[in-house]
Amino acid sequence: MASTVIRDASLVDGTGSPARPADIVIQDGRIVEITPPLKASTSHASRVINADSLLVTPGWVDVHTHYDAQATWDPWLTPSSWHGVTTAVMGNCGVGFAPARPDRHEWLIELMEGVEDIPGAAMTEGIKWEWTSFPEYLDALEKRKRVIDLGTQIGHGALRAFVMGDRGAHNEDATPDDIATMADLTEQALRAGALGFSTSRTSLHKSKNGEFVPGTSAQPEELYGIAEGIRRAGHGIFQMAAEHWRVPGDEWFWMRELTRRTGVKMSINLNQPSDDAELWRETLALIEESARLGEKIEAQVAGRSIGLIMFLQGTVNPLMMHTVYDKVKALPFDQRVAALSEPRRRARLIEERPSHRFAQQFVGDNFHTMFPITSATIDYEPTREQSVSGIAARTGKAPMEVIVDHLLSNGGSGMIYRPFLNYAYGDLSMTHELLQHPNTRNGLSDAGAHCGVICDGGMPTFMLTHWVRDRERGPRLELEHMVRRQTQDTAELHGLLDRGAILPGLRADINIIDFDALGFNNPQVVFDLPANGRRLVQTAHGYVATLVNGVQTVDHDEFTGELPGKLVRGPQA
Repeated sequence: MASTVIRDASLVDGTGSPARPADIVIQDGRIVEITPPLKASTSHASRVINADSLLVTPGWVDVHTHYDAQATWDPWLTPSSWHGVTTAVMGNCGVGFAPARPDRHEWLIELMEGVEDIPGAAMTEGIKWEWTSFPEYLDALEKRKRVIDLGTQIGHGALRAFVMGDRGAHNEDATPDDIATMADLTEQALRAGALGFSTSRTSLHKSKNGEFVPGTSAQPEELYGIAEGIRRAGHGIFQMAAEHWRVPGDEWFWMRELTRRTGVKMSINLNQPSDDAELWRETLALIEESARLGEKIEAQVAGRSIGLIMFLQGTVNPLMMHTVYDKVKALPFDQRVAALSEPRRRARLIEERPSHRFAQQFVGDNFHTMFPITSATIDYEPTREQSVSGIAARTGKAPMEVIVDHLLSNGGSGMIYRPFLNYAYGDLSMTHELLQHPNTRNGLSDAGAHCGVICDGGMPTFMLTHWVRDRERGPRLELEHMVRRQTQDTAELHGLLDRGAILPGLRADINIIDFDALGFNNPQVVFDLPANGRRLVQTAHGYVATLVNGVQTVDHDEFTGELPGKLVRGPQA
């Protein structure tokens, strides 16, 4: 008595098992049977989807997003829902919007704006504050219909400000009473349905006013106390945006001690900085040693280099510290492009080197790591010949002439890709190694964030196109492995054991994919956030169907209008 049958699938079930032909029978949002192809009975089915041997996988589970604001107004949660994601987890990197006293609303918005580059005006207009406590925030999220399932974590920044006020916001040390209260509120949040706690220890994360995220320099006793609250709740991870150079040194002691005392699992960001290309190996070796001792520390890794998209309408561009640009930057966009194209200004942009030291380091010393986007599909593993330096050498132009001409091309819409993490070797060989490591988990797409500078929400699609099908600069990875990496493995990180695989009894979160046609478009600028807010987006193609809890939400890359997504409260059996 099935409600839906998917017939003749090329099934990659998320467990790592080899692909096989199969029929999939769904009833009441659950998978009830998997049979040999064309063998499932359809006599009582209300719907039959003929997969015609297309690839069928579980829906992707993206554990590192920043929809904390967007989730309060947007049921579609793009870009993730364009890219086959059926469950997203937000509340990462220590930032979020609960708990929140009324006098802290604008402060929390500025914190998120500074750390995650989400337009403050969009959040100010879009967020309807219906909560003070974290459980009330979950209740507000649960009221909204959405296209995918959504889980969240409690962030250290909001928690510290709620408990300690300005002392917490300014990174003063917590007192024993502060720590006890933060532990209690963390436990309360987890018991209400949070999936974990997150913090940031990196100097890259600052509020709009320039202050570090609250908790950046928190003492170990504060972190132990909060982890004790997680332990009391009985579930939840401790997620941390790490300062990479500090982890193998002064951070490692308290990290191990935290997991030893409480048994809480830690998930830390692991990337490769360009100024210390082998540092990641030190951290990985420590994680391996810790795992052998039964400690719970895992690395969360990106599927590609983390890089800036630089363009004239973006947050960052190579001209922004030039005196010529400074004089016209406030002009409306079309007028700014016209002004920069004026011959005398263009000549000065090319010939005059800004005196600002950061501009010299950011631009002048890095022409070899700046890659103009010139093809219909962005190349995330470009060669040196494709860089500004390579183009300049090939054409006889000055590097700044290459940059200026490209940024002004197509009406000022030219974009330049600048990888700054995970590309120190000049390719993705470091990422290739980490994607095969048993102590790493896929993450760091940052979907919903970095609206004017990073566009990695489409990373789930990239995992199949680049690593399985298209890679030319090195070995590829098996399809079954990459599917498991972003389904069963990521679901298990948060104890979401009801999804992440196509097996009888589990949720029918499913992608039907035309693997040969699968891909993504170049980043583009849209103004579709509240208050006409700007963001970079990257759409996908090749998703023939996406099902969330058995309901089809995507049909040939277009939304069906169905909104079956729910708030995920805590681990799922």
